[in-house]
Amino acid sequence: MPEVMSAVEGAEVVFRLGDPSHAFAGVKLWQELGLAAELLEFKPVDYGWELRVPRPSVHRMEYLFDVADVGMQTDPTNPRVVGGAFGEHSWLPLPGYVEPAWIETEPVASTLTPLTVTSPVGEVEVQVWAPDGIAPTFDLPLVLAHDGPEFAAYADLTHYAGAMIADSALPPFRLALVRPASRNLWYAANPQYAEALTQHVLPAVEAQYRSRRPVMMGASLGALAALHAEWNHPCTFAGLFLQSGSFFTPETDPQESKFEYYAEVTAFVKQVLTATTAPSTPVVAMTSGTPEENVHNNRVMAAKLADLGLAVRFGETPDMHNFTAWRDVLDPELTDLLRSAWGEADGAGTGRAGGAGA
Repeated sequence: MPEVMSAVEGAEVVFRLGDPSHAFAGVKLWQELGLAAELLEFKPVDYGWELRVPRPSVHRMEYLFDVADVGMQTDPTNPRVVGGAFGEHSWLPLPGYVEPAWIETEPVASTLTPLTVTSPVGEVEVQVWAPDGIAPTFDLPLVLAHDGPEFAAYADLTHYAGAMIADSALPPFRLALVRPASRNLWYAANPQYAEALTQHVLPAVEAQYRSRRPVMMGASLGALAALHAEWNHPCTFAGLFLQSGSFFTPETDPQESKFEYYAEVTAFVKQVLTATTAPSTPVVAMTSGTPEENVHNNRVMAAKLADLGLAVRFGETPDMHNFTAWRDVLDPELTDLLRSAWGEADGAGTGRAGGAGA
């Protein structure tokens, strides 16, 4: 009898759950890969339950067990668990997967300071991450992150920043971690939120911390909101880092048509895709998982932005729509973008010439 442990075995991924008395009425696999439902039913075996699926074309796989009369749970045979916006998931590495080297780097000492900003969409909560020993009046580059606290918790964004500075891969900089009070409403191409971000949040951060060359980053709807803000308030950001952006169109994303703000999102995306000129030309880096649904609309958007004259780098990774996938490409994708955005003379390519107090 095999050890009751889920594992990659040759050309298959084998999921196992111990239940020799078959007290459970059944077990199914929840996963992100879009596998056919008939492939996800566990079969009863002597030691409990077993499911074999062909090894997917990803380098890591997140999943849950859906146990009848119990509900969703992580895999008790697998100690690998990762957090996320929708709770913990089990995960398995597939051949070739290597975690980023910077995870093992001791980051520079830092401080996280809360900041609440009053804006047209209400109060916006921000946490400012800054390296210790550098006064707020000292001019540093700035990165703003949509879903910032979640990116810090689940994608190790602040660890990444501290590690890059510790290794001298990037110069010292600050992070403004933006938390949405109403994510779908704010991020779905909302003009009021774009105004709040560019005319209230960014100036409030710059009033507390002397800043330059701001770069905006976000994932999924957060990426859409980042592009929407720069498009409607040109020359606010020197660079945009857009991961798995929700750039929905009726052609590429009819499955999203029941999303409550689908019309707002598709209207903005159409505006970009039919534009003949861009209102500004920040440097742009985009990433997406090759197997995820958003990859198609991301390819379309990347090609259009490049056609409009923006410097666009688009990279695909063999993973899905999750924080670990976004974490794993921060270096080199975000690293290279920041070097590009910050490597030019202040003011080049952006209307901001140094930030508050300059």
